[in-house]
Amino acid sequence: MLVAEVQEKEQLITPRKSRAKDFYDLLKVRLTMVVVFSGIFGYLLGTKEASAIELIALTIGSFLITGSANTINQILEKEYDKMMKRTMNRPLPLGIITRKEAAIYAIVLAVVGGAVMFTFLNTFSTLLSLLSLVLYAFVYTPLKRITPLSVLVGAFPGGFPPMIGWVAATGFVGIEGLILFAIQFMWQFPHFWAIAWVADKDYKKAGFKMLPFNGDKDVNTAIQISIYTMFLLPMGFLPTQFGITGYISGIIAALAGAGFLFQTFGLIKEKTDKAALKIMFSSFIYLPIVQIVYLIDKI
Repeated sequence: MLVAEVQEKEQLITPRKSRAKDFYDLLKVRLTMVVVFSGIFGYLLGTKEASAIELIALTIGSFLITGSANTINQILEKEYDKMMKRTMNRPLPLGIITRKEAAIYAIVLAVVGGAVMFTFLNTFSTLLSLLSLVLYAFVYTPLKRITPLSVLVGAFPGGFPPMIGWVAATGFVGIEGLILFAIQFMWQFPHFWAIAWVADKDYKKAGFKMLPFNGDKDVNTAIQISIYTMFLLPMGFLPTQFGITGYISGIIAALAGAGFLFQTFGLIKEKTDKAALKIMFSSFIYLPIVQIVYLIDKI
C-alpha cells in the first residue's frame, strides 16, 4: 500500500514530457468529438447537397469552440479538480499549464473556431456556437456548486450541436432544428445524472451539486432519471412526424429508447453504482445509434 502511495505521489509531481499533449488534454477530445459528430449529423439532415468545404468548416469550427469551452471549464474548476480523483491529474491541477496559458489558449481556440464558421458557414450558426460556449463555460460551470438546476442549464449547450448543424445547412432553426435540439436536450438528463450517480463521492468532495432533489442516490433520483428517459420514446418519432426522416428510423429510435428506459428500471430496483453505469453506457450507445439511423433513413 505504501509503495502504491509513493508511486502515485511521484506521478503527481513528475513533469510530463510533451507540452503539446498537455494542451491536447485540455480539449477533452472524446467529449468534443461527440459534439462535432452531433453537429455533422444535424448538417447532413438539413442539407440537400452536402458541401465538403462546409463540412470541414463545421468540423474544425465546432471542435475548436467546444475545446475552448472545455478549457475554460477547467480553468474555473482548477482548485476543485484537485479534490477529485478523476480530475486531479489534469494539466491545470498539476500545475503543468498555468491559468494564464490556458486562458490564452481558450481565447485563440474560440476566435479561430468562430472565424472559420463565420467565413465558410453562416452568421447564425456561428453565434449559436459561441452562445453555447458562454452557457457551458460561464453559466453551467459555476452553477454546478450552487444548485442541481445546473444540469438543466447545461442541457441547453449540450442540446445545441445538432441544431447548430441544421442551421449551418439551412440558415434557420425552424421546427426541424428545434426537434433535433429537443431530442439531444432530453438525452442530457439521464446521461448527466447517471454520471453524477457514479461519481457522486468525487463530486461531493468538490462541492458539486449534480443529482436532483436532495442530491441523494436514492429511489427519488432513480425515478427522475427514468421519467426523463421515458420522454425519449415519443420524441424519437418526431423527425418522422415532421418529415425529416422516414418511419423505419422512428421505429428504431423508439426501440433504442425502450432499451435505454429498461436500464433505468434496474436503478430504481437496485440503487447501485453498477446499475447507474449501465444507464451511462446505454446513453453513450443510444445517441449515435439514433443519429445514424436517422441519417441512413434520410438517404
